[in-house]
Amino acid sequence: MTAMTPGSNIPLSAARVAVDVTAPVRLDVSGLLLSADGKVRSDDDFIFYNQPSGPGVTYRSGGGTAPDSIVVDTAAVPPGIEKIVVTASPDAEGQSFQGIEPTATVRDADNGGVLASFTPPRLGAETALVVIEIYRRQGAWKARAVGQGYANGLAGIATDFGVTVEEEPAAQAAPPAPAAQAYPQAAPADPRIAPPMPPMPPAPPAAPPAPASSGKINLDKGRVSLQKNQTVSLVKGGRPLLSQVKMGLGWEPAFRGKDIDLDASVIAYGPDRKHLDSCYFGKLSILNGAIKHSGDNLTGEGAGDDEVIVVDLGRIPAEATGLVFTVNSFTGQKFTEVAKAYCRLLDAATGEELVRFDLSSTEPQTGVMMAKLIKQFTGEWEMTAMGEFVKSRTVRGMVKPAASAL
Repeated sequence: MTAMTPGSNIPLSAARVAVDVTAPVRLDVSGLLLSADGKVRSDDDFIFYNQPSGPGVTYRSGGGTAPDSIVVDTAAVPPGIEKIVVTASPDAEGQSFQGIEPTATVRDADNGGVLASFTPPRLGAETALVVIEIYRRQGAWKARAVGQGYANGLAGIATDFGVTVEEEPAAQAAPPAPAAQAYPQAAPADPRIAPPMPPMPPAPPAAPPAPASSGKINLDKGRVSLQKNQTVSLVKGGRPLLSQVKMGLGWEPAFRGKDIDLDASVIAYGPDRKHLDSCYFGKLSILNGAIKHSGDNLTGEGAGDDEVIVVDLGRIPAEATGLVFTVNSFTGQKFTEVAKAYCRLLDAATGEELVRFDLSSTEPQTGVMMAKLIKQFTGEWEMTAMGEFVKSRTVRGMVKPAASAL
C-alpha cells in the first residue's frame, strides 16, 4: 500500500477502483465527472447521495456503519471525461475539518485490495475538501492526492466545477470568507506526466446555497414521493422520527389477470450486515415485538395496502441498524404479471402517508427488494427506494442479496 502525500500520484493497477473516505464524524461524500475544461458537462455529472449513479461512476453508501465510497469503472467513463474528483464534507452544518482529518483509501473495487491511502494534513477552517482525483493521462488512469480545501462547504466546490445551485431568498448575513486552499500542493516528481492542479478560483462574493440536489430530503415539507435509489431522512421539524410507522405494500394483477399471491417481508440486520431475523407471514413478530406483520394476502385484489408491516422505531434494539423490505412470489408468478406495485411509509398514529415509492419497471423475476431503512450514527433513520429484482420465491433467498444492498 502507498501512503500518498499532497500532489503525489500512483498508476491504477485495477480497472474498477473505490475511494472510501472516513473520519471520526459522518461525512457527505460525492464525485464529479470533469471534462477537459475542468467543469461538469451538466448537473448529471454530480454523483452523490441522492443521485448515486452516472456514466462509469457510482456513489456507494456505507449505511452509517461503514465509509461511503465513490466507485469508478474506468472502462465505462465516457471519452470526454478527463478526471473524477472525490469530495467530502462533514454532514453537520457548518462543521469544519479541524481535528477530524479524513482519510481516503483507494481500493480495488472487485477484491477490496488497498492500493493507496491519503490523509490531508494541517486542516483548519475547511468545511469541504477535494480529497482524491482519478484522472486519465496518455491513455492510462492514475490517482492523485489533492487535499484542496474550501471554507464555504460543498457549495463552493460545486460552484467551481460548474454544478447549478438553487437560488435562495436574499439573506442579510455577511458574506463568508473566500474559499481557502488547505495547503500548497507538492509538485509530482515528473511534471510532464502529472502536472499539478492549477489553483482553484475564489468563491463567489456571496455565500452560495447548497447544490440543488445536495441537501438531504426530509419530511418537513410533507409527503415525499421517491424515485428509485433516492433517500429520505425520517426527520421532521429537525428531530428524528422515533415513533411507530407502517410500511404498506400493495400490488394488482396485471392486465386483469389471475390472482397474485405475493408475500411481503422485512429482514433485519446488524451493523456488520449480520442477519438478525426476518418478519413474514410465517413469523408475524420479531425483535421483541418491535416489528409486526399484518398477515398474508392471497389475491392482491382490492384497493389499499395488501400487506402491512408495523415498525416501532423507538423500540428497535440497538443492534438492529438495517431493515430491508421485500416482496416475493412463492407460487412462481413473475413481476411482469404484477401491476401498480408500491410501498409507502405511514405514521401509525395518524395514518398520514409520509413516503411513497411506486415500482415503475418490472422484470421476469420472483422477488424484489422494495426499500430499506438504515439507522445513522445520529440516531435518525433513512429510507431508500430500491426496486431491485432477485430470483427468489421466499424471504430466505432474499437474505444475502439484501445484505449486499445495505
